[in-house]
Amino acid sequence: MTRCLLDSSFFIDLLNEAADRKPGPAMAWLRRHSTAQLWISPITMAEVLEGAEDREAAKARLARYRWQGIGHIHAERVALRQGRASLRMGENDAWQVAVAERLEAAIVGHDPRAFERLGGGYVDHRAQI
Repeated sequence: MTRCLLDSSFFIDLLNEAADRKPGPAMAWLRRHSTAQLWISPITMAEVLEGAEDREAAKARLARYRWQGIGHIHAERVALRQGRASLRMGENDAWQVAVAERLEAAIVGHDPRAFERLGGGYVDHRAQI
């Protein structure tokens, strides 16, 4: 079974599609991957809630997915990745990558510049329409 860590960029699309009652790339991606294990992280939740107009609706939507917390092993991965990188990732992106690596999951979202170095470890849900 495929594991996927859902990035905030995916969730922003999903929430907008739900609010507009108009299916788009996020809902289409969910339909195509109905058997995948879908996870969120504290980073996803924080970034989504930060910009949410309706925080309760956003929290209810986020609660539908598996939760992966952050621990020491993730901090070590972030430090290793950022310390060796000639071009550092944004801090939240580095944490997302650490969570995805530990889950052995692909990151699903729409932020190719942030995650382009992941290659097959990144899925742009908008590119698969």
